[in-house]
Amino acid sequence: MKRQLLLGVAIGALVAVNSAVAAPPAVPYSWTGCYIGGNIGYSWGRAQSEVNAPGLASFGLPTTFSATQNLNGVIGGAQIGCNWRASPSWIWGLETDFQGSGEKGSSSYTAPFVNGEGPSGTVSQSLEARIRWFGTIRARLGVLITPWVMLYGTGGFAYGNVKFTDTVSISGFGTTTFGQSTTRPGWTVGAGVEGAFPNTTNWTWKVEYLYVDLGNLSGVGVDPSGGFVGWSTKVTDNIVRFGINYRFTAWP
Repeated sequence: MKRQLLLGVAIGALVAVNSAVAAPPAVPYSWTGCYIGGNIGYSWGRAQSEVNAPGLASFGLPTTFSATQNLNGVIGGAQIGCNWRASPSWIWGLETDFQGSGEKGSSSYTAPFVNGEGPSGTVSQSLEARIRWFGTIRARLGVLITPWVMLYGTGGFAYGNVKFTDTVSISGFGTTTFGQSTTRPGWTVGAGVEGAFPNTTNWTWKVEYLYVDLGNLSGVGVDPSGGFVGWSTKVTDNIVRFGINYRFTAWP
């Protein structure tokens, strides 16, 4: 599904760029002003988890291990921003956006144990991570490759709500689930292309890539045998999205 969506975004971008270059608007597009718009896209991120469970030593099992949850899913949201013309060819601006996210991923670990003083069995641990929503506040700097098409770089502040869940099952002891849901600050950097729709004075399309780093979240839980489990997870994300903007105010 990820490849199909990314291919669709890429094809849409090529069609939009070709239309903008081959059939430019009748009048030059004025890039200055404020705008509002919407977007849809796909994200593929990663939650890299480090787990420390000293209680597993009593079962003859390793007490530390690493696990990766691949966070894939569709995103969608809205953006608002303003542009200023720094020179005939350079445009700079500010933009903020807010995204709903269906990103989630999981990993699991199962190991047998032999208890000399009791029954044998297995220890199972399932880790799940989700990015439920996120947003950014970014600066943009663009250069006009034609009067109607702009290439730009962007970067700034990011934030997002991340949920981490750990489920531990031990034969003869039962199952416990613990975790954390928190909003994390971070940073983002990326690039994109934006162009005016032919024969319009207010509408533009854009295709954009962002890399997002939401830092680390950590916590402590208790497994079914009463042992403590500590974890730390670093969350990063890659975003490709297609958007449409409507410029509702303008100035020279």
